[in-house]
Amino acid sequence: MAARPHPVIQVDDLVRTYAIGRMRVHALRGVSLRIERGEYVAIMGPSGSGKSTLMNTLGCLDAPTSGRYLLDGVDVRRHGEDELSDLRNRKIGFVFQGFNLVSRITALANVELPLAYAGMGRSERRQRAVRALTAVGMGDRVDHASNELSGGQQQRVAIARAIVTNPALILADEPTGNLDSRSTAEVLGIFRRLNEHGRTVVMITHEDDVAARARRLIRLADGRVAADLPIGGEALQPSTGPLARSA
Repeated sequence: MAARPHPVIQVDDLVRTYAIGRMRVHALRGVSLRIERGEYVAIMGPSGSGKSTLMNTLGCLDAPTSGRYLLDGVDVRRHGEDELSDLRNRKIGFVFQGFNLVSRITALANVELPLAYAGMGRSERRQRAVRALTAVGMGDRVDHASNELSGGQQQRVAIARAIVTNPALILADEPTGNLDSRSTAEVLGIFRRLNEHGRTVVMITHEDDVAARARRLIRLADGRVAADLPIGGEALQPSTGPLARSA
């Protein structure tokens, strides 16, 4: 019998405490969770619940005070900053509320950036970036500078950049926060299709209607997991195509 694949995210008793002057702020108070390959998870919680700290930890942008975090089977505690930077580039595709695109370069060049960082050759880099942009409906905008695009189009470019490295995890932080209702629907449709093709999506949001598009909801309160509930249908079987993640 084949071994069961390890989860994309495994967090065990995660604690994060900050010192602010003489005060100690307990942002995370023993969070444990497991997210399997191919899940679509929304994380919610009020201000101060710990969701931003958890997002930064899952993205390897912050280190826990104690506890263990395995990202796609890799114990992040055993890596220095340079190794963590490489791990982020290979394992995580980030999508942010503010898009985080370089405004004066083309959509194609923005999507190529993580591949250039990884040392990929120019020809392969371009081919993969064009495929990613086409997969999110931006194949006809590859030569447009990001500051020439609407907010919804910029977010689609950001999603293309997130998937171009074929990461284990797409980590989206309030990805619809700066979008109108039409663009929000388009972006959420892309996330759903990505998940249908087997990609793991974890989305931080404060909007109930956005979270409802996921298949599982994790609610945080006071630095702890307050609820962990299925909210959608059964997970779909991974399929093939430009949105799918290679094995």
